[in-house]
Amino acid sequence: IMVVEGWLPDYALEKAIADFQDGYYKSLITTGGPLLKGSHLTKYKTYAELTASTLINIGFDVNKLVVIPTPEVHRDRTYASAIEVKKWLNNSGMKIEALDIYSLGSHSRRSWLLFQYVFTPDIEVGIVSLNNRSYDSKRWWKTSSGVRTVLNEAIAYIYAKFFFIPY
Repeated sequence: IMVVEGWLPDYALEKAIADFQDGYYKSLITTGGPLLKGSHLTKYKTYAELTASTLINIGFDVNKLVVIPTPEVHRDRTYASAIEVKKWLNNSGMKIEALDIYSLGSHSRRSWLLFQYVFTPDIEVGIVSLNNRSYDSKRWWKTSSGVRTVLNEAIAYIYAKFFFIPY
């Protein structure tokens, strides 16, 4: 299965659809917690729902789509999403051997690590790291967006790898 983090930009969702249509995946799961901005203006209350609607709007097959909202948490949001995906898999009766997470840039390594905490050794976890177009990944230090993103993700990865205790 393909797991798409709900906060991804539209260009990343288009890439996920293109990859899905290559025929390797059976289901696409969207994850994500409550919208923090704009929830009063839309009928969608979570990133998972908003992303699912976006995917359908750009042509994705609704019959292959699973929406798994993540409850509101104040930390470890990606880990909470992985837990919700595992709960859904256990309740669905679907047996899988592997899943791939679609994430963005430097956040990808942490998503991969946190999903591994939840799924290994039973399910192989892969990662597809899509390019973050908000800065040049080869020269990330030349823009404030690149510096903020890469340094924040590096610190968050160190936390997840060395200090986080899976629950």
